[in-house]
Amino acid sequence: MNSLKQAVRAYASRHANGDGLALTPVSGLRMMCLEAPVGDLHSVYRPLICLVLQGAKRLTVGKEIQIFSAGQSVIVGADMPVVGRIVQASQNEPYLAIAVELDMVVLRELAAHMGSLPAGRPSEMTTLFAEDTETALLNCASRLMHLLDHPEATSILHPGIMRELHYWLLSGPHGTALRALADPDSHASRLAAAIAILRAEYRSRIPMERLSAEASMSLTSFHKHFKHMTSLTPGQYQKRLRLIEARRLMLDEGFSASNAAFEVGYESVSQFTREYGRLFQVPPKRDALRLRSKPALIEEESEVCSN
Repeated sequence: MNSLKQAVRAYASRHANGDGLALTPVSGLRMMCLEAPVGDLHSVYRPLICLVLQGAKRLTVGKEIQIFSAGQSVIVGADMPVVGRIVQASQNEPYLAIAVELDMVVLRELAAHMGSLPAGRPSEMTTLFAEDTETALLNCASRLMHLLDHPEATSILHPGIMRELHYWLLSGPHGTALRALADPDSHASRLAAAIAILRAEYRSRIPMERLSAEASMSLTSFHKHFKHMTSLTPGQYQKRLRLIEARRLMLDEGFSASNAAFEVGYESVSQFTREYGRLFQVPPKRDALRLRSKPALIEEESEVCSN
């Protein structure tokens, strides 16, 4: 664990952005290093596993609030809107985390090969959970980090390390839940197809009938299971995507509030302002000015458990 923490801190010191987020050339691998707690950070997580190496972070999904600390791994099994806050970090002991995006193709392939396990009804499966980090997962993370110093070996070794990591996840404490998520006939997998449309076309008005058809569900069933999995209605989910992207455009690309509103699909600036203030608790113009005057507080949507 200590050698992995040192490697993460050393890499982040050279490559992290203002949010403490360091992307890497190794596919799906990223890390986080923050030396002080920061405010609420809104994002939409992609499926991933995040290993918290040092410090602690609070995650809020719907009405559920959990704190994840050193020695724990956070597993996100679906595209989830999350509010995160670093709650334990200092200059001497910064918050350190490493994340690896899950490959659902590999997960499904291994799940099929390993055989099914008894599982609860798919609609009851959680998509956000934690476990104590096992040594096998730390070993996989360490070997992925090692590839950063050996780019010539990445194309050969990366696929095998990723398969091993997914194997240990499937055979671990939450293997049953992950197998249900990997099952193409599960509600979570069917909803993922609809969520992919929402993410790709969030600027446009999307008929609910199209989304429910993509999930092979009736409208009533689609709304029920979508809300159960994401804590939001499809309309609220799309709105969250728009507002998070608008905030990024204002901070990272210098968009005005009105330009950001139109860019993400709003037809009314006043409506955008109301909904932005409702989510972020501050009007968009004031929020952008506040954020630009500080180290960046917004993280990318696929960050290291950063949100």
